[in-house]
Amino acid sequence: MHNCAFCEELELIVENEYAFAIFDEYPVNKGHLLILPKRHVSDFFETTLEERAAFNALLEEGKRLLEEKYQPDGYNIGINCGESAGQTIFHVHVHLIPRYKGDMEDPRGGVRGVIPNKQKY
Repeated sequence: MHNCAFCEELELIVENEYAFAIFDEYPVNKGHLLILPKRHVSDFFETTLEERAAFNALLEEGKRLLEEKYQPDGYNIGINCGESAGQTIFHVHVHLIPRYKGDMEDPRGGVRGVIPNKQKY
């Protein structure tokens, strides 16, 4: 079988037929969720249309949950595809990261910050 941290028994926050969500073990901010397919697949581009629809449904459900529990001011949504993009666990996962006013001095540029000198433009 797979030697995959996400294929082990996990505490699920929400789930549907094709995917589930868990809290990130190393959160960027409180409420940081990961959304994963139930099928072990390493790359987003290898997922099925049903799995992608399931991700979107759980993004919406996760957002509602986070709004109730943490009242964030914004969100980042991201997927790392491949080692060069920063992927370290090769079971695709979508990050839903709540953002809060003041969590960083100048958030302008958002996800462009994956390459720090490209964030500001």
